[in-house]
Amino acid sequence: MGGPASVSGKSAARNPAEKKVLDVLARLDGQRGGMANVPVVDGRTLRLLVGLVGAKRVVEIGTSNGYSTLWLALGLLSTGGKVTTFELDAAKVKLATKHFVEAGVTKVVTVVQGDAHKKVAQVKGPIDLLFLDADKAGYLDYLEKLLPKVRAGGVIVAHNMVFPRPDPAFIKAITTDKNLETVFVNMYGPGLAIALKKR
Repeated sequence: MGGPASVSGKSAARNPAEKKVLDVLARLDGQRGGMANVPVVDGRTLRLLVGLVGAKRVVEIGTSNGYSTLWLALGLLSTGGKVTTFELDAAKVKLATKHFVEAGVTKVVTVVQGDAHKKVAQVKGPIDLLFLDADKAGYLDYLEKLLPKVRAGGVIVAHNMVFPRPDPAFIKAITTDKNLETVFVNMYGPGLAIALKKR
């Protein structure tokens, strides 16, 4: 039998709304244009987690061109939830918004432009899923500000746990907090940390 890549298949659209999102994702995956997007398998993992958690309120730090946001939105089409995503770069906000329009998910996605370290103060809990994929040195600050707003049974996902090298203080925080159960997955690529906030 072949390795994981040969058996992973691909996401199938259950309805026209999902197909519209998947079509935009496929196009973006083929035209990365210098964007440091998550790999497809990490995007699919985000979608899976949205469904498993039954997420209604998702917060993403680091929108970029909207690629990972679209994976989150794809899951939220089934749960009836919404994602609020934060991005510092105005040009990226404009590009991501264009992609959200093309994918038909503008009612699911809210984009907040500005310094997320300051802007996350606006976030009201409870958060069902928190995805960190912005300035790596800022992960600990985001965690400290948003973890209290993550509900018990909610999930925190952090990207780039292999490269760029993560902040050791962040790793310590998510692996020693008695309220979190953390695993590291997809470590053959950029790597993900997935932490459950215990009930």
